[in-house]
Amino acid sequence: MDVHKRPGAREAIFAQLNDTGRAEQVAQRLTDAIILGVLSPRERLPSEPQLARHFGVALITVREGLVILRDTGLIETRRGREGGSFVSAVNTPHQALLENRLHKLAQVELSDIAVYFSVIVEGCATRAARYTSPVDAERLAEWLHQANFTTTASARSNAGGFFLELAVLTQSARLVREQIRVQAEFGSLLFLGLADAALRERVAGGFRAVVPALSAGDDALARGLVGDQVEALGQWLLSAKIRVERGGNLDGEALDNG
Repeated sequence: MDVHKRPGAREAIFAQLNDTGRAEQVAQRLTDAIILGVLSPRERLPSEPQLARHFGVALITVREGLVILRDTGLIETRRGREGGSFVSAVNTPHQALLENRLHKLAQVELSDIAVYFSVIVEGCATRAARYTSPVDAERLAEWLHQANFTTTASARSNAGGFFLELAVLTQSARLVREQIRVQAEFGSLLFLGLADAALRERVAGGFRAVVPALSAGDDALARGLVGDQVEALGQWLLSAKIRVERGGNLDGEALDNG
């Protein structure tokens, strides 16, 4: 799936920053974009002058932010005619790290993650149903039609992309920022269930059913549909914790077989 076709997520990522800690904000905004899959592995970032214009900051501020990203290994800079700053080739969280995180989080904490995530996305769906134009709905439907949910990696990236697009449709900059923050913090865990082929298919179908609900202005249906998908992901996550604690791992087949 070509992430450039996401109708709103990239605009949200590259929106202007506020006044405080701008170099750190540049780094954080781009970090979120990489974690959420808005920026793909090996993708070249906009040039430093372009980033400065997007974010509304000085060129030196952009350079300081890129230094932070290079130090964390999220980007690499190449010199020469075809040079620039590129997203590092590997950005998928290591399975062992995720297993360790599951071990450390209690079941009640995992449930709370799903509840909090659900409240955010259901709120976005409710408002989006009231503000989505026919053009917006058509654009989202086309993006979903092209989105690939057949592999674990693509499904995780496109699930995050869908929730971001839903936030963009609310026309609330604060909701967009909160959706970015909550996905950056919890998405790697909550989307683990998309290793399950049946769950991938269910989630993709649920997302596609949201579009006509948005077009019809049916906020209750849109809210219920996105809530159902998050609930399914949360239930898979709780099952995964139990299986990991019993000596299993996060390999989809091993977990699915219990």
